[in-house]
This record gives sequence, C-alpha cells and structure tokens, in this order.
Amino acid sequence: MNMQIEWSYPTTVRVGQGAARRLAHACRDAGIKRPLIVTDKGISDSAMVREALAECGSKLETCGLFDEVKGNPTEGNVAAGVAVFREGGHDGVIAFGGGSPIDAGKAIAFVAGQKFPLWDYEDTNPDRGSKIDPAAIAPTIALPTTAGTGSEVGRASVITDEVARVKRTIMHPTMMPRIAILDPDLTADLPPHLAAATGADALTHCLESLCSTGYHPMSEIVAMDGARIIGENLVKAVSDRSDVAARQAMLVASAMGAVGFQRGLGGVHAIAQSLGAVYDKHHGLLNAILMPYVMKANEEAIGPSCAILARHLQLPKSTTAAVLDWVLHLREAVGIPNDLAAIGISDDEAELIGRMSFCDGCSNTNPVPHSAKRYADIFRDAVRGRL
Repeated sequence: MNMQIEWSYPTTVRVGQGAARRLAHACRDAGIKRPLIVTDKGISDSAMVREALAECGSKLETCGLFDEVKGNPTEGNVAAGVAVFREGGHDGVIAFGGGSPIDAGKAIAFVAGQKFPLWDYEDTNPDRGSKIDPAAIAPTIALPTTAGTGSEVGRASVITDEVARVKRTIMHPTMMPRIAILDPDLTADLPPHLAAATGADALTHCLESLCSTGYHPMSEIVAMDGARIIGENLVKAVSDRSDVAARQAMLVASAMGAVGFQRGLGGVHAIAQSLGAVYDKHHGLLNAILMPYVMKANEEAIGPSCAILARHLQLPKSTTAAVLDWVLHLREAVGIPNDLAAIGISDDEAELIGRMSFCDGCSNTNPVPHSAKRYADIFRDAVRGRL
C-alpha cells in the first residue's frame, strides 16, 4: 500500500456514574488552576453546573462561568468567551453541555492564547499551521450532557460564520480535551426528544464514517460497534430516562462515533451543516432526518460496508436495504420526523443548499462524489419525504 497517513486517537476518558463529582481533581490532573466553565443558558442554572462551580471555586484558585453559547455556536460567542477568559486570568476551560458548548469551549481555549483572528485558523487555510502556537492552547476538560456529537473526544470545533452564513471548522490536535468525563447523571434531565435527536446524531457519525472513503481500519471497527450499542440502547434511553445503564451506553457510543469519524464523514453532515448555518436548526435532528435520504443517494457505493454492518448487527439480510430498514425503524421508534418540512424547512433555498453542501469539507469523503445539483435534489427529497 503506497500511502502515508497520520492517525490520532482519543484522550483520557473517565466513565461512570458520579465521575463528574471529581471535577476539581480532574482539573488538577489537567494542570488547570483557574478554570472557566463554558456552557449555555439552558443549563447554566442547573444543579450540575452550580455544583461544578461550587466545587471548583472552593478547591481551586478560582472558577468562572461563561454561558453565552448559542445552539449553533458563532464567532461572536467565541469572541465573547475569549474576552471573559482573558479578563478573568483563566488557565483552562471546563466545557459543559452538548456539542455546542463543548465546541465553543474548545475554540475559546484554542484562540485565547493566539495572536490572529479565529478564521485565520480555519482548517481550509493553508497558512494556518504557521500561525498556531500549540503551547498557548489552554487545556480543556469536557463533560457532555447529551449523547450525540462526541465532541468531548474530538480535536475540532465547528463554528458558524454569521456574516457568510456558513459553518467553519477549527482543528488542531492540542484542542482535544485532556479529560472527557462520561457520567450518565449528567444526561438524566435531557428531554426525550433531545435524547432521540442526539442519539441519532451519534448513529449518523457511526454510519457515515463506516461508508466514507477514508482509510482508518481502527476507526472503522469502533464505529461499527458504536452503531450496535446505539441500536441496543437508544430506544431504552429515550423511552425510560431512569435507565442509567442505557444512558451510560449511549454516552460511550457517542464518543465511539466521534472516534469513528476520524475516518471521515459524508453527505449527511455536508447538508446538515449547510442547513444549520442557514436555518439555525438543531444539528443532531438535521442529521437524524437526512440520514436515510443520503444513504439512498449513496446506495451504489455503500453495499460492501452495509453488508459488514448488517452481519455485525445480526440483521436478517446482509444488504444495504436491510440496514436502511433498520435505520428507518430506529428513527420511527424514537419519534424522529420523517422529513425536513416537519421542522419548518422548505426547499426554497435548494440551489443554495446544494452549492454549500458541495463545498462543505464533509463532502470530500462521501462515498459518491455528488455534484451541487445532486445535493440540491437530495435536499428536496428530504424536505418532501421522497425516499
């Protein structure tokens, strides 16, 4: 095999009920004395965040709070967080919440010690490497309160450019949180509809990475078993929020999905990220709705991957159709809408979404090299429910 590839794998992951109660200890292990908790308004006044503030404030030198993160974090959110970080003399970030606060927290920890504006570090900028000072990237600890994005074991942040109406990716190995804490107590109050959407987001990561054009056998295996764990636990985690074991399994599977997508993602994310930038809708829900439509569009190329997955899931047939039926059944069982129209999205902007999806970096590893026109057609199908 004539290729040279660099692989990177996750960080320290602390798993189990009650793991979040040792947050100050985790900060010390990560070399953080003056953390800034980064979260959103939805949970900033919750018991878990108040307890984290109290524990870290009493056991460390100081602990601050920044809770101005939107559902799709923006450049403005990051800039405001950086200002709070610098003014408070903080030396690390505790990213607390779903994928949005974790992505924002990692971006704040990254850019707070750098000299250039945020977009200078976008992954598409060929000069970004010469501008990054890795030693100035502050350490991060991540505590997910949803089982979806897996951002707690990722080395990138997706941030919305509100001026250009696109999502941009900031990436560096040192952005990886030093410690990820997967504590099912933190997901206990998550509403069922969000548990469903975020769980389906994790499934999308597993399925897209399995079918991507990237070469990463280790991630492929992790993603495959992540899909199995989600299949066995998502319905239980959504229907019975008191099922601690199911919620724990979903947190683990979510992290596995993020490990998996080191192999690459695909058209689901290309379209979902475009829609998120234009319509400001929940990323996980967009992925959940789009998943079967993109699978159908990729059908000609994903047969071998689906055959392997079908056998691993012990489905009746080792075919793409069997995997697609499994996905549709799972979506229906947790109440995911069938089409984008159900969440208020029309196809008026289909041509724009097609162009944006084609230009999105995730399209580079889609198993079929769709054109902008084809992405627009897939989007129209997903709006109208034509599968």
